[in-house]
Amino acid sequence: MNRFIFFWMVSISYGMLQAQDIIISGKILHANSQDVIGGVSISIENHFSQVTTDAGGIFNLKFKDLEMGNYILNISKPGFESQRLPILLDQTILDLGIIMLIPDVIERQAQLGSVNLNDDQLDDDQIDAGFSSILSAGKDAFLNAAAYDFSQTYFKPRGYDSQYGKIMINGIPLNKIYNGRPQWSNWGGLNDVQRNQDFNFGLTGVDNNFGSLAGSINFVMRASKFSKGARLTVSTSNRSYRSRIMATYSSGELNHNWFYAVSLSGRFAEEGYIEGTSYNAKSVFLSLEKKINKNHSLNFSAIYTPNIRGKSAAITEEVFNLKGRKYNSYWGLQGDKIRNSRQRRVKEPILMLNHFWSLSGSTKINTNIAYQFGYIGNTRIDYGGTNLVRFNEQASYDGGGQNPDPAYYQNLPSYFLRFEGRENYESAYKSATAFRNDGQLNWRAIYEANRVEANIGNNAVYALTEDRNSDHSLYLNTVFNYEINSNFKLNGGINFQHLQSHNYARIDDLFGGDYFLDIDFFAEPNEEYSLEQVAQSNLITPNRLVIKDDIYKYNYDLNATSLEAFSQVQFSTNNIETYFSTKISSTVYDRFGNYQNGLFPYNSSGKSRGLDFIDFGFKSGITYHFTGRHSISSNLFFDSNPPTLQNSFANPRQNNTVVQDLGSEQIYSGDATYRYRSPNFNLKISGYFTQFRNLTDVSFYYVDGLAGLGRNTTTAFVQEILYDAEKQHFGIEFGAEAQVTSTIKLKSALALGQFIYSNNPSLYLTSNSFAGNVNYGETRLKNYRLPGGPQHAAQLGFEYRDPDYWWFGFTTNYFANSFINVSPLLRTTNFTTDTDGLPLDNYDEKLARKYLKQKNVGDYFLLNAIGGKSWKLGDYYVGFFISLNNILDQLYKTGGYEQSRNANFKNLKEDRQRETPIFGNRYWYGYGTTYFANLYVRF
Repeated sequence: MNRFIFFWMVSISYGMLQAQDIIISGKILHANSQDVIGGVSISIENHFSQVTTDAGGIFNLKFKDLEMGNYILNISKPGFESQRLPILLDQTILDLGIIMLIPDVIERQAQLGSVNLNDDQLDDDQIDAGFSSILSAGKDAFLNAAAYDFSQTYFKPRGYDSQYGKIMINGIPLNKIYNGRPQWSNWGGLNDVQRNQDFNFGLTGVDNNFGSLAGSINFVMRASKFSKGARLTVSTSNRSYRSRIMATYSSGELNHNWFYAVSLSGRFAEEGYIEGTSYNAKSVFLSLEKKINKNHSLNFSAIYTPNIRGKSAAITEEVFNLKGRKYNSYWGLQGDKIRNSRQRRVKEPILMLNHFWSLSGSTKINTNIAYQFGYIGNTRIDYGGTNLVRFNEQASYDGGGQNPDPAYYQNLPSYFLRFEGRENYESAYKSATAFRNDGQLNWRAIYEANRVEANIGNNAVYALTEDRNSDHSLYLNTVFNYEINSNFKLNGGINFQHLQSHNYARIDDLFGGDYFLDIDFFAEPNEEYSLEQVAQSNLITPNRLVIKDDIYKYNYDLNATSLEAFSQVQFSTNNIETYFSTKISSTVYDRFGNYQNGLFPYNSSGKSRGLDFIDFGFKSGITYHFTGRHSISSNLFFDSNPPTLQNSFANPRQNNTVVQDLGSEQIYSGDATYRYRSPNFNLKISGYFTQFRNLTDVSFYYVDGLAGLGRNTTTAFVQEILYDAEKQHFGIEFGAEAQVTSTIKLKSALALGQFIYSNNPSLYLTSNSFAGNVNYGETRLKNYRLPGGPQHAAQLGFEYRDPDYWWFGFTTNYFANSFINVSPLLRTTNFTTDTDGLPLDNYDEKLARKYLKQKNVGDYFLLNAIGGKSWKLGDYYVGFFISLNNILDQLYKTGGYEQSRNANFKNLKEDRQRETPIFGNRYWYGYGTTYFANLYVRF
């Protein structure tokens, strides 16, 4: 070993003695217009030094101690075809003259379409779209497939959730502390100013952050990085929105070294592909930069993207058979206008200031500060409503509204056929007929119920509630990059984030009523407290009557502070690239209750105990280039992360209780990749393995058939805490492109993965219906597949590019092994236990296995097409693009989940043996044939 190190050091020293200072220069022009192109990245492959062309398209790439010989010059800019230009260094100054860059209209237009067509995935509460390669596919054939074709099925590269991908803007990490995920809608609709990206997929070295398991994206949104000019874009689609307009202008360099850029956009739909899903999103971006001198630059950016969207829900097969895949129960007509009762409202402006400091040609420091404020709100109908006097006198629920959801199980035909031998066929027929003919939310009935109650002196029966998270986040970070020489590079930095989150429910609309009574209408007394006490949202103000905009039901604050430091060393030669990176972090959480809840009078108000986590991680990788075409690489990764704030408190709306046995999660991962690159053929194949340990998940639902409660009732609205869970991901990825002629390209991609629970986690329940925890021990989840899109995907396709700048392409895409989310509670001892705590009679193990088998939603093919044309008309550039997805209108499910309502074998058997189960699985259905059309003018 010592001998090897000695020869390695001698070889490096010898190479450095032979090396000399080198300058490589040139000028980049647009292949069509002959205009200069600024902001083009220029680098030598396998070496760290990199420059960008100035406003005149000129670059000067300088190296210290670089050996003479043959190299590959990499030239790239978003929206243009990248070039790998072979060069021979046989002198210290090399002038390459003029280099033409060809616009990549397919990449640019496909990106414009794909990102926005998948906004519905990225914002959905129920479906996690993973770390989306949608925004950064680049030149990788596999990631292109994942971005533009696989993504419509909620496919996740390597099965990773979005919390395992790091999103940055100008070097500032913006993942939410609450759940670890990026809030994509905070910068949605700003495609024109998001083209400059530093993208790292998977386990690779990252210059400005430790990175994450799924990689990182840094959007470089500095005013000086945008090419001078204006762009106007109009689009139409039948997916999440119907129309879009976007305008962008960047000034280029002005007098006294000032730059600015501005972008505006709007996306609108009264109704998207799914019924009742309204869409109203506006986006504003402003960036102002001052280059103080050649070493210092200040950039200020402001982003504001307010948006309101109507939501939709997964549906049972009974509902699908009655109404089809576009059905959505959350909306109804109010007059002649569509109104959705469940809206997602996001208003979270971001302000940031960035300082860029070049201490020397080899040392750079970037310091950033950002402040984000505003809120995320989700509306829903609250119902119950009762007269205050009646409640006080009778101490019981004695009136009020029923669940207004038209797809509520008591409104469906199966409910009237639930008892064998006592089926009510007449009511079932009437229910089916009414549901087919209408089946939407009855706003008139809601207003009428409130009017009737008001006339007899009662409070409103129904109210529209907004569950609001009002966050104030401060981000600070500083990053340094030091190039020792063209072979060695050091990176390091510190990231600080602080969150103050005010969480509460507020009255958004009283539907014509005057007041709403602030109590829990479904509370039940227990051995310790009376109904009048446990029903109170806040014992300090009992039986409070609330009006529009009042806070009620719950009111608490979450506080979180995170500090992380990282460092990285990178080494590169003509044949070898390697890196080693480490991080250490400290995270602190606490909750402060502003209400004294009636059921938890001693554990709801005031400050909770603090939660402290110390975490660390490291990763390392090496790439070996056999030749300029063949290379292999391998990476190892370990990381520990604190549990998310979302999964740290069992029921933060009502109490300060911390999840038991809470600790940091651990991630162990590795991958290996073979890559072949030539002018006409590119291929990459990767294998990966990841183990997650000590995961925690908190979920909420209503359940029947519970054992061990120690009282007569067996039903409750519960908080399910799953902890000490382990998950395993492994598989292969393949991508290839062949330029068979100057105009025709063939491409293929393949993903074969297996994502499973690798142990039997522990599970317990908490609830406001019983005291303490009910612990059910292990839940037998081992080897069950993880939900979240297809685990197998494949593609075959081709593209045709005409020299006259028109083009089209087709892809055939195959998907398989997409599994629904199973109920952990059904895999515990509660499933085999009667409500009296004794083993169930007539338990049939064979039948139980059948009921507990995980549902695979089936395999399917999707045919997609893409095409467009671009023109140069004087000083104007015009481009048109259209994409068609699921041309054959394939019916398919993208996922779903088991309902946990029937928690033991007896109840589940009774429901499953019905011709139509009442609490069957719920599914999400994919879109049918959809389109996106885009027209832009650039000048």
